[in-house]
Amino acid sequence: MKARVKWLDNMSFVGESGSGHSVVMDGAPDSGGRNLAARPMEMVLIGMGGCTAFDVVMILKKARQPINDCIVELSAERSDEIPRVFTKIHAHYIVKGSGLSEKQVEKAVNLTAEKYCSVSIMLAATANVTHDFEIIEG
Repeated sequence: MKARVKWLDNMSFVGESGSGHSVVMDGAPDSGGRNLAARPMEMVLIGMGGCTAFDVVMILKKARQPINDCIVELSAERSDEIPRVFTKIHAHYIVKGSGLSEKQVEKAVNLTAEKYCSVSIMLAATANVTHDFEIIEG
């Protein structure tokens, strides 16, 4: 896997993935940024959310569960000391569908956290990563 990050101006950068997709990142105004885009650490948290949501949806679809929406709300705390790594991350899954099995949703959430989501497993090396879920009928 490869990526490239190019400085645009001030504290704005564009990142390009090896597959050719681009994303803009910017710094906070107190660091010289203009608050035009997500910060790099926000991108890491979003990446974890995408990775784990992908797993949950795929696992539930393979289990033939009637899923029609999946939202992951993430909250994180960072160290006060430099490097300001994540120290706590919580993922709250909101899974919607008609007649979803609570057991299957719980299994999917546990599998992504313990086996499949490379991002959350990697972050768990420095942060306490926790999760919970709720099911919304319909």
